[in-house]
Amino acid sequence: MKKNKQWSGWGPTGQQAQQHYLVEPRHLAGGGDLRHVTEYLRASGWKDKSKSGGLVVFDSPDKSVRIGYDPYTQPGGWTINGKQTKTQEAWHATLGRQVPVEIVAGFTDALTRPRSAHAPNVWAPLEAQGWETERGQHFTARSPDGDAVLRFHQSGPGQAHWWAGARNEHGRVWEAMFTPTTPMHLVQAFSTALADPQPAMRPLGHVPPSQRIRTTSVSVLPSQLSAWQQARITAARAATWASNAFATNKARPHGPGARPYAQAGARVRR
Repeated sequence: MKKNKQWSGWGPTGQQAQQHYLVEPRHLAGGGDLRHVTEYLRASGWKDKSKSGGLVVFDSPDKSVRIGYDPYTQPGGWTINGKQTKTQEAWHATLGRQVPVEIVAGFTDALTRPRSAHAPNVWAPLEAQGWETERGQHFTARSPDGDAVLRFHQSGPGQAHWWAGARNEHGRVWEAMFTPTTPMHLVQAFSTALADPQPAMRPLGHVPPSQRIRTTSVSVLPSQLSAWQQARITAARAATWASNAFATNKARPHGPGARPYAQAGARVRR
């Protein structure tokens, strides 16, 4: 359950237990704390371009992707833009402000990691969790409770996009959209987080008013919340270090003329 509790670690530092709620299903848990997303990006080496009191903006280390969050306009929420590269067309994604941060992080965390060699399958994580899929004019997957949908929407030749949304008894709660050029492994990362059956944790006063959710009250010490949050940050830093070390080793000469002590020396450099 740890991965659903980390963002709350930025709270008070006292040792009085605080009341939180585990909310199921996670797609109806509400937006949550942005730092669940942004602190992971910062720990992964992304550049914080945010202005005090303004928009949240992060740039990838190679400046090929920008992530923004706008809390001031309607509908607001997350915008993610990928620049065109030699191997990738430009792409764009938007996620509403009520998309749970745990689901947003599924997508944004994947941006910090190397792409897997395996061919992505957007639908597999959903089907594994009992989502119903149907192939009609559009390819659609629907959650077991019927309140969340992921769809590949084709409205005409050359007109297609990925769309996801969730609703409760009050109507539409959130929606997300990805251009068809969005890298498939990122859409799969989103669908994996969307289908994850683990509940999301929300503090007292931040549980959405809905009869469609199930809640479990838990008392947690701030030190526990801080430790869970720190574990997520540590994991991001470790993954970034490993990725950078691998890239450095690939760039280092390994031929007959290479110095035999070059790699060993690199391991102890601080």
